[in-house]
Amino acid sequence: MQSFNYHTHTYRCGHADNRMQDEDYVKEFIKKGFKKIAFTDHAPQKEQIDKRLYMRMEYSQLNEYIESINALKDKYKGSIDIETGFEIEFLPGQEKNLFELKQLSDKLILGQHFIYNEDNTGLKTIRIDIFNDEDLIKYASYIKTAMEIKLPDIVAHPDLFMLSSTFFGKAEDEATKIICKAAEESRIPLEINLAEAASHISNPNNKIHYPCKEFWRIASEYDINVVYGIDAHNKGQIELYEKSMELVNKIIGSDVIEKLHFLDNF
Repeated sequence: MQSFNYHTHTYRCGHADNRMQDEDYVKEFIKKGFKKIAFTDHAPQKEQIDKRLYMRMEYSQLNEYIESINALKDKYKGSIDIETGFEIEFLPGQEKNLFELKQLSDKLILGQHFIYNEDNTGLKTIRIDIFNDEDLIKYASYIKTAMEIKLPDIVAHPDLFMLSSTFFGKAEDEATKIICKAAEESRIPLEINLAEAASHISNPNNKIHYPCKEFWRIASEYDINVVYGIDAHNKGQIELYEKSMELVNKIIGSDVIEKLHFLDNF
């Protein structure tokens, strides 16, 4: 059982449980026997490009966030290792600002949710906008570029694009291969995300779009590293950790799971 989790959010992003303080997450992870965690809340944007409400912390919260996690790191030293971090999206032209965040943190995870639209005047966002084949390839190319420049430490939910796809077709296959080849060459791990599994366990009416069996079947043909990520926004997701892992393993299939190289210490 993986004893670390590097995908944990806080109330600052606006869509996590606002009753949970940072320390509450630490206590829950200790209760579940975790040895190491990183807080990787949705990163603030120095230049605000994502205009959606309740999606990320404000830039004014940046220092307080880092100070809070560092205080917990000291307080719980010897009980659990705690790291600071962010979940970012890559956008061409934002490299300097993103590397500034990397310098401030221990872990940076890439959770790509959007791309620039056709004329670079706005964003096209997974789940909200319909992605055509060109959009999907652009989405994969953003992830590829981020890995090539060694921006993230982990690529979170690399199959998230299935939220904007109705089936796994030719473009989805190509996007998967772009992402997996980049992961193989960069040695940056890909994350099997447990968030939708936990949501489904809590409410069986909730459909699971990812992890995507087809994505991970292709991924198993590459020499890549893999980790699980709870993507914790609330206490329940931590409590359902084992059950969520069992469910995603069943979705992906034991034949594929056995071929993936899981990191047990990272």
